Amino acid sequence: MVTHANPGRRDEERRLEIAEAALSRAKGLEAVLLQRARDTELARHVPEMTMADLRQHDLFRILQPRRYGGAQCDIVALLDIAAALAKADASVAWTWASLASHAWMMGLFGAVAQKRVWGRDAQALIASSLVFPAGHARKVEGGFELSGHWPFATAAGLCPWILLGAIVMADEDADDCEYRLFLVKAADVQRADNWDAMGLRGTGSGDVSVQKLVVPEAMSLQASAMAGGPQTGVEPLYRLPVFALYPFVLAGVALGNAEACLHEFTQIARQRAANYNRAKLADFPSIQMRLASAAAKVDAARRIMRGTLIEAMDEARADLAPDLMRKACYRRDGALAVNLCTEAVATLFKANGASGLAAAHVMQRQFRDAQAIDAHIAFSFDAAGSMYGRVALGLPIDNPLLQP
Repeated sequence: MVTHANPGRRDEERRLEIAEAALSRAKGLEAVLLQRARDTELARHVPEMTMADLRQHDLFRILQPRRYGGAQCDIVALLDIAAALAKADASVAWTWASLASHAWMMGLFGAVAQKRVWGRDAQALIASSLVFPAGHARKVEGGFELSGHWPFATAAGLCPWILLGAIVMADEDADDCEYRLFLVKAADVQRADNWDAMGLRGTGSGDVSVQKLVVPEAMSLQASAMAGGPQTGVEPLYRLPVFALYPFVLAGVALGNAEACLHEFTQIARQRAANYNRAKLADFPSIQMRLASAAAKVDAARRIMRGTLIEAMDEARADLAPDLMRKACYRRDGALAVNLCTEAVATLFKANGASGLAAAHVMQRQFRDAQAIDAHIAFSFDAAGSMYGRVALGLPIDNPLLQP
């Protein structure tokens, strides 16, 4: 009797092998990224030599559809690689995760848009600002007329395409509107060199704007198309609820940054003595307890992040559509996990004392980056927790990005 291997299982094993190889390549960049971290902050964007390294190691295409030469790995690969890069430099990791995630989102666009972006250059990168209320559009012949001024367009100066979120009004006097994404050429966008922040300084997350730019309908997508659920002929990766899982797109940056801070503090505490009585820091019960508290939070965050994404992929493969409660849980847990990382870094930074204040000390950068990461709206537990509470209590919510 001849038996045949399960093709689905074989495909899953292939994806895992590719993801593990990519993760190994990302880890191999840690030393050089750490060496460049100070210069990256001063430049206020990721240097071209680092972008070249990321391209050479074929990291940007980890979630890109296979038909354009991408790896099309599971979404957890985005988390793992972001965490590995963030152990060296959170700005690089944030930039990479932002751009790599857009290849995933592009997988939900139509064939015309994908061919226009990747047809001539399969490695073309896409920046974004998905602050929908910052833009407005109206239907015109052949497409939409788009105008707006968007903040936080990470790495917009390094990409030939930019993905912008905007609200399309059906009528000036109407209450109904549609949230929509628009793919535009970077050459058609005005950029402001105004990113000068406390943390994530090297991400180049400045403002962008357009005025009355006509975007063909094929280069746009309803936000509701990213709501997730079964779709005939669509691979599981592209059936995931994009905006419900959005916190996890960047959560790996917080995780890797916190893990690096934990490692740095542990090495310092093992070797250093107190300035006043020369007692070893490792002998102080307060140091031991703070280390334990921070480590527990980082470990818990890792389990929440990876567990959630693995579960989401399993549900997508099983053709299960996440309901509103499930999506609210994703947003709640993503925010909580990042908050745990932020708390861990703050605990360790305080325990390290005055030596960590020096500009050359890696922990002061890790602390600043942790605060900047935590400031992202996707990681606001006030917002995510309130939304979860409303859903759990049977109350309506006003987030159109989570509705089917």
